[in-house]
Amino acid sequence: MTGGATTGSFPAPGHDHAHCIEQAIQRTEAAFSTRGMRLTPLRRSVFIEIASSHQALGAYEILERLSKKKGRLAPISVYRALEALLAAGAVHRLESRNAYFACHAAHHTTREPVILACRGCGRIAEVPGEEVFEAIKTAAALADFRPSSSVVEIIGLCAICDRTQEH
Repeated sequence: MTGGATTGSFPAPGHDHAHCIEQAIQRTEAAFSTRGMRLTPLRRSVFIEIASSHQALGAYEILERLSKKKGRLAPISVYRALEALLAAGAVHRLESRNAYFACHAAHHTTREPVILACRGCGRIAEVPGEEVFEAIKTAAALADFRPSSSVVEIIGLCAICDRTQEH
């Protein structure tokens, strides 16, 4: 599989990741513009670093990578850039690992995706979660509970890692 091929919601090995990043940057620029926010050079650099793979990166890992390219940066500057990227919906936070990944899913119209995290290769995928979150809201309402936020992360194996472990 080459080009933009995927295996389910995960990109196929050897896919054109440069194309992935280009599309993600275009969506990020549009998201910032729509919200009246500025995509500053630092925010862009942080986003590109995160979007450089389909894995989640911790803030200090991002800081280390950027420092190698741009010189010493203050951690607070990376955290502020991450806050803006989160607010714009350009990145998501993998709560279980306190790490960030780029939103590569053009099909999401909500900010409630279900996150799939492969424990084999570390790649992250997003799938629409509207029905899952509706079920959560219904269950909470039945318990007379009003949730302020919900995150659904599923840890498992992508199809490629699953096939690899079978052999």
